[in-house]
Amino acid sequence: MADNKIKCPRCNSDWIIKSGRVKGKQRYNCKDCNYFFTVNKLGKRLDNYYVVKALQLYLQGLGYREIERILGISHVTVMKWVKQYFNEVPEIDKAAFDYQMLDRKELSNFLGIPDFVEFKEKDIAGYGFSVAKIGEKYMLMKWRIKED
Repeated sequence: MADNKIKCPRCNSDWIIKSGRVKGKQRYNCKDCNYFFTVNKLGKRLDNYYVVKALQLYLQGLGYREIERILGISHVTVMKWVKQYFNEVPEIDKAAFDYQMLDRKELSNFLGIPDFVEFKEKDIAGYGFSVAKIGEKYMLMKWRIKED
């Protein structure tokens, strides 16, 4: 029974058959060169949103571990992205950055939503913003993660 979607990594033949399982992965046998192989691991892929957001936070001066705490992505992954997308790592001013984790009531107070107005998490889910002072003006960056 030939599987036309998969090709032999050695000879690129499409004349392969299933040949059992190894550690839970399907094993294949190429009938042209008699090579046994398993399907390549695709790995865990992250949405490009996280790459862009991590790089933006890095350029704003946050450290790798701070970005890890905010986005929930390994600091090693963030380091690899910085090295991958910046040939030379830009010098970042060593400024002290702070952030807070707020509960629902604290967030409504921060956003200026009165106590008598009830908002639901779904109303603000997927949104984020950052404010930076540039000269005499303030830059407001806001984003929204689109749900599929």
